[in-house]
Amino acid sequence: MKFYKKHGIIYISSTFNNTISTLTDIYGNTIVWYSSGILGYKGPKKSTSLAAQLISEKLTVSILKKNIKVVDVYIKGLGLGKEITLRIINNSGILIRSITDITPIPHNGCRKKKRRRV
Repeated sequence: MKFYKKHGIIYISSTFNNTISTLTDIYGNTIVWYSSGILGYKGPKKSTSLAAQLISEKLTVSILKKNIKVVDVYIKGLGLGKEITLRIINNSGILIRSITDITPIPHNGCRKKKRRRV
């Protein structure tokens, strides 16, 4: 059970409108999550890099309080917050074991419309 206590998984969902970071244990149970709306940002300020920076700082403080030493990071989305969040987590002294990009990519797209007959 020592492995369970010192290992965590971070999910970063970074869209053009918001950044959400979730810390889970190895079984997927949520321990802590933060978004820019929780920190008091409203409207277009939620999508800024400053909001993502504050989210990652809060998350690293929570990780250190929970005594988690090693994390796996899963990143999803195309927004500004993913790079900044990774940089701050790495500089805080937490060991990042793996970084995985789980952004969904369409491999063939939607079906095209039928050709119009006149």
